Amino acid sequence: MRRYVLITLGVLVAAWAVLAIVLGSPTLNISSGSSNAVAASPPCNLASPERSAQLSGTHVYVSPAPETDTSSPRSQISFLGAGRGSISAVSVAGSVSGRHEGRLASFSQGDGVSFLPSKPFTENETVKVSATVSGRPFSWSFRVSSPYPTAQVPQFPASPATPPDSQSFTTMPGVKAPVMTVTTPDRDPAAGDVFVTNGPGPGQYGPLIYNPRGQLVWFEHLSGSETTAENLNVQSYQGQRVLTWWKGRVLSLGFGQGEDLVMNSHYQVIAHVAGGNGLKADLHEFRLAPHGVAYVTAFNPMRCDLRAAGGTSDGTITDVAVQEIDMHTGLVRWEWHSLDHVKAAESEVEVTSGSRPWDYFHLNSIDLQPNGNLLLSARSTWAGYDVEAGTGKIRWRLGGNHSSFKMGPGTETAWQHDGRMRADGTITFFDDGANPPIHKQSRGIVVAIDEHAHTARLVKAYTHPTPQTLASSQGNMQTLPGGNVLVGYGGVPQISEFAADGTLVFDAHQPYDTSFYRAFRYPWSAVPAAPPAILAAYNDTEEGTIVHASWNGATGVSSWRVLAGEDPHSLKARATVPSTGFESAGELPHKYKYAAVQALDSSGHTLGTSATTKVIGFYASLLVAGGKAGG
Repeated sequence: MRRYVLITLGVLVAAWAVLAIVLGSPTLNISSGSSNAVAASPPCNLASPERSAQLSGTHVYVSPAPETDTSSPRSQISFLGAGRGSISAVSVAGSVSGRHEGRLASFSQGDGVSFLPSKPFTENETVKVSATVSGRPFSWSFRVSSPYPTAQVPQFPASPATPPDSQSFTTMPGVKAPVMTVTTPDRDPAAGDVFVTNGPGPGQYGPLIYNPRGQLVWFEHLSGSETTAENLNVQSYQGQRVLTWWKGRVLSLGFGQGEDLVMNSHYQVIAHVAGGNGLKADLHEFRLAPHGVAYVTAFNPMRCDLRAAGGTSDGTITDVAVQEIDMHTGLVRWEWHSLDHVKAAESEVEVTSGSRPWDYFHLNSIDLQPNGNLLLSARSTWAGYDVEAGTGKIRWRLGGNHSSFKMGPGTETAWQHDGRMRADGTITFFDDGANPPIHKQSRGIVVAIDEHAHTARLVKAYTHPTPQTLASSQGNMQTLPGGNVLVGYGGVPQISEFAADGTLVFDAHQPYDTSFYRAFRYPWSAVPAAPPAILAAYNDTEEGTIVHASWNGATGVSSWRVLAGEDPHSLKARATVPSTGFESAGELPHKYKYAAVQALDSSGHTLGTSATTKVIGFYASLLVAGGKAGG
């Protein structure tokens, strides 16, 4: 068994070093307070056989699963696979906390219920559950974990971006969006726009959309130092295309605590998913499924006696939960924990000896299969896992030191991300290959598996032609509808699209001292709910009025109609100027007192109209553009 201590790489640029820590396992010594100074930690399921969530002889699956010891003190008890009329006589008692009153709440999908205890469980106690399910009595027990406190764990601070790395706009005071530089012009326009985030690292945080020419389309600037955006994606929700992304704190432990958001094409938030059972939604995955179901990751650091793995008796370990959440009620329909199924011996990361949690698994993707099974990718075990729907049992492992398949040449990954199963049964990964370096460069790979012969074969590897790119963390591989693939290098903010034969057909990057988690390309059409922005100023050297216009997130603006006049209630069209990018400007040969703009599509139809603004002096406009005055 190989074991590695994850380290930052001093030979890389500063951002790479930061992100080698952020979404991997840092070695920085962080203490969360004196509450960690305990004589011993509870035992954990480090090597015992995995458990099934299925009640024997039924198609009902419960969580916390029987005989497990990873549940949160604030867990609900979920019954998936039986309607409310099939569940009765639920009794719950803790070995320390005693009997728990509570109520049953139904899933909006009609296929299960959760028992909601009226008080939390006690850490490290055993909880016994009994219930009648479809007329049959059942009883089982589980043990409650002892959570590792994270309230005082710092997050990664945002430092200012250097001037060449960011772009400012007159109509968006104070906003400095990262620049995206296109180095190989786009040869696949049908692939659409580029969807990324920025941070942790230098600059302002938020989700971003760029067009293939590198021009900004949308930037949701998150103010303050407490919030980071990750994992911007396009998915389907209630029959419409939506944006999904995560917002929250990225802890120096290597995971996030926050919530997942769903936005419509007007950039309005229409759903929040915050995690459940006392755990907060993590940044690594948010997948929408039919009927208002979402899958999220939730990291679960807990105290654990690690002597069986070569650690200390007062150790801590980072368990990871997959939560299947009813988006309409917030109930947890089903929950899976890594420590209940994956032995500590599978980790490629050296066990920690201090108070810092051992990040032995580090789940970074969930891919829902048509049969309901889940394909999981775990960075710290170098493996993908096929998890059976309902039971939670692992059907097979791909890679790592306990692989179910004989790995053919080029199929083995190291610190990989983003496992996806394609319609033809092949599996893709972004193979980081670094932190510490195992491969010479990062790759997007396609692997074919034969479940009968138990073999894995490399179908294709996509690598950046020049320079060779080695990412120490993050990254993804997206299979596009036409057969091309997009590789986002994450810790190295490179975005590369390849044809099926490996030809580079698009290449771009954000500033190299920054990073992103994933990158995608999608066609996107949006009309923001907020009106266009305008700033109008007198030209102090000539008899004219300069008008700046933008519409953050709009995709169909072809030109701008400039309205101006002496009275705010009687403006007239004075000029039409072409849209030249995120922000456009035009000059009127007269000094007007008031102005507004209208965004026009290619047919001249009005898409949106700005508020009417008073024209200000030239020097005042400089203050506004610099973010020192209101707009």
